Amino acid sequence: MRTTRRPIQVVSTWVRRQPPKVKAFLAVITGMAALVLLRAIVHDHDNLFVAAEAVHSIGICILIYKLMKEKTCAGLSLKSQELTAMFLAVRLYCSFVMEYDIHTLLDLATLATTLWVIYMIRFKLKSSYMEDKDNFLIYYVVIPCAALALLIHPSTSHLFVNRVFWAFCVYLEAVSVLPQLRVMQNTKIVEPFTAHYVFALGVARFLSCAHWVLQVLDSRGHLLVALGHGLWPSMVLISEIVQTFILADFCYYYVKSVFGGQLVMRLPSGVV
Repeated sequence: MRTTRRPIQVVSTWVRRQPPKVKAFLAVITGMAALVLLRAIVHDHDNLFVAAEAVHSIGICILIYKLMKEKTCAGLSLKSQELTAMFLAVRLYCSFVMEYDIHTLLDLATLATTLWVIYMIRFKLKSSYMEDKDNFLIYYVVIPCAALALLIHPSTSHLFVNRVFWAFCVYLEAVSVLPQLRVMQNTKIVEPFTAHYVFALGVARFLSCAHWVLQVLDSRGHLLVALGHGLWPSMVLISEIVQTFILADFCYYYVKSVFGGQLVMRLPSGVV
C-alpha cells in the first residue's frame, strides 16, 4: 500500500530535481509573486521596514534564549556576530552624524545584544564554541567591502569619510551572515534554535528588501535619484537583494523541515 505524500513534499521533491537555472528562475518568480502580494495587502510600505526590525528582534531573542537556557553556543558563528557588530557600530556612528532618528535607537539596542552574544561565546560558553567549524576568513569580505566603499559611496554633502563608512556598513551587512552559513555547511546538521534564528534573519532581510523595492516602484524611480547619482543608488538596491538571496536556499530547507515535522535540520551537500 503506497503512502500518501504531502503536497509540500511532492513540490519540494520536484524542485530538488530541477537544474540550477530552473531553481534560480523559480526563486525569482516566487520573490516577484511575494512582492506583488505584499504590495496589495500592505498599503503603507514603511510598515515593512518596521516588520523587518521586529522579526530581526525576534531572531535575536531566540538566540539569547538559546544561550541562556541551553548554556551552549554550538552551531553559532562568532565571526558572523563580529561582522554584525562591526557594521552596526559603523552604521550607528553614521546615524549619529548624518541622520539621527528612531533607527539610531534600534541599532544601539541591536549592537548591545550582539556584543553580549559575542561576550557569551568568547568567554562564558567558550567550551562549546565550534571553532574548527567556524573557519570562514572574515577579511575575505571586510577588505572587498572597504575597497568597494571607497569606489562607490553616496554623493551627499557629508564628509568623505562618513560617506565611505555609510557605504561600508551597507555592503558588509549584505554578507555578514556568510560565516554562519559556513558553520552550518560544515556541520550539515542545524539544531532548532539556530535554525529559527537564521530563518528570522532571512525573513527580516526579505521584508527589508521588499520595503526598498516597493518604495522604488511607488516613487517610479525617484527614490533612487534622491539617494544620489552614479552607481550608489543601484548598489543599495543590489545589496538588499543579495542579502535576501544569500539566505533563500536555507529558508527553503527550513520550511521543508518544518512542514516535514523535523526538529533538527539536515542540509544536503551544496546547500548554503
